[in-house]
Amino acid sequence: MSIQVSSSSSDVMQRTLNRDRYLLHLLEQTASPETDLELLRSLRTQSRLLVQEQAFPTTRDEEWRFTDLSSLLQVSFEALTAQPAISSEQIAPFTLPEAVDSRLVFVNGVYQPQLSSVKGLPKYLYVGSLSELLAGKQERAIILQSRLSHYLGKQPGAAELFTALNTANLTDASILWAPKSLVVETPIHLLFISTAASSPVFSQPRCLVVAESNSALTFVEEYVGLGEDVYFTNAVTEVWVEANAQVTHSRIQRESKAAFHIGKTAVSQARDSRYTCNAISLGGKVSRHNPEIFQTGEQTETHLNGLTIALQEQLSDTHSAIAYSKPHGSSRQLHKCIIGDRAHGVFNGKYLCHSPLS
Repeated sequence: MSIQVSSSSSDVMQRTLNRDRYLLHLLEQTASPETDLELLRSLRTQSRLLVQEQAFPTTRDEEWRFTDLSSLLQVSFEALTAQPAISSEQIAPFTLPEAVDSRLVFVNGVYQPQLSSVKGLPKYLYVGSLSELLAGKQERAIILQSRLSHYLGKQPGAAELFTALNTANLTDASILWAPKSLVVETPIHLLFISTAASSPVFSQPRCLVVAESNSALTFVEEYVGLGEDVYFTNAVTEVWVEANAQVTHSRIQRESKAAFHIGKTAVSQARDSRYTCNAISLGGKVSRHNPEIFQTGEQTETHLNGLTIALQEQLSDTHSAIAYSKPHGSSRQLHKCIIGDRAHGVFNGKYLCHSPLS
């Protein structure tokens, strides 16, 4: 008995195979960690399995119906093994005057201590890279090392494809950790820079922000490119706002107009906590931001403000979700888009009651 396969069915099968191979290629773009913990090895192993169980999204998937990633599949990305030398003069246009001594700089996802400065911050606030924290021998570093497993990679939604892909390659991250009752008035700048290379670069920045009970902090998370090159940034930020704590978060995406950017912001809010996110999307050929807020305590307040400016042939997508699991929580969301030329803007906002995200 012979089985006839139509040309259209054959094309669909071939495209599926190509997407699967592409996803596996991205999964293999992993750097070797200098310092490691069983926690990180376990997270990476679990996430690799999650990625291997999933398919690369298409416009047939409801969550990606209006965001076509076909142009991403046309580019072969590689993780850089040798980092270029970047001078302080080159990053000067991206620095913030109010955060000159309160910034962390990452280039192609790799921490650059020579370009960073945290001398303007309080003593008991931890601001640094994950690799520095894991190598630390001071009492404060040892305490935080023992508590990492409660926060890193523990947000709901960790099984989502691009989030799992980021965790599968997790070797370093930016860490902001405010102890109980510490109010930090100086804004902290997390600057992620992508550079040109002989082939398109793939980087996966990671941020972990912990505001313990009764603390308050403000940080700016910014993504920029040196030049108008093709590269792919897949970023994940986890924010934990504990009881009666307050976090003000500004997220600025101004990547190269030829770049691809996919970002997740996952936030858990405990009782009486307050979280504000001001998200601005300006760059990227194709960009997407997924803010996911989990109100896990009573009387939480969430404010999401967004601005998208897309011109020429840019595609900019925002998919937000706020999940209520306790009573008396409140939220306010305002998102505005300015779209010109042949660009496209996508906004999808969800409110979920007693239903954690998968």
